[in-house]
Amino acid sequence: MQSPRSPTASVYTPLPISFSGVISRSFHNLSTFISRHRPWPEFLSSAGEFTRPDSLTGITSRLRLNSKYFGINYTIIITVCTSIALLGAPLSLLMIALVCLMWILLWFCREDQIVIAGSFVSDQAVVIGLGLVSVVVVWFAGVLNSLLVGISVGILVSALHCLFRNPDGLFLDENDAVHSGLIGSQSSPDGFIV
Repeated sequence: MQSPRSPTASVYTPLPISFSGVISRSFHNLSTFISRHRPWPEFLSSAGEFTRPDSLTGITSRLRLNSKYFGINYTIIITVCTSIALLGAPLSLLMIALVCLMWILLWFCREDQIVIAGSFVSDQAVVIGLGLVSVVVVWFAGVLNSLLVGISVGILVSALHCLFRNPDGLFLDENDAVHSGLIGSQSSPDGFIV
């Protein structure tokens, strides 16, 4: 015999939001994401900030810290390099830009469930649909080689910056600053940091 459902148990059901509402919130999330990039003068700071790493530990530390700190800048660089590689085929560039925008809005920046004709669309269906659209557009545009070259150049430029940019003085958050001694921390009797 099955036990009846507990009266205190609740089932979460997302409220349906219109497709235009989902897109609007995704655009907001995208603009918030891009606004968190580091200033370009800081990214391209003085020549003294670029040094050769001294050990394998230094390499891994630089890759980890710089990729977290400048991650959005690296994403912008890869996007620009890919766009430059596709300039020879403007129609293909436009089609691939639209596919990328669909991925950003419908997958990466989306918070809400998509509702079409009163039914919720599963995340698996969204990924499969976006994947199929991507394959079809890249196949018919015929620019796979240019696309791969642009992405590779962008990753190479980002990796070189990430490897040679000295991360000393870059703080990802308050905890990093406290551990490095930039900000002093004193615990009050009730356990709060003052």
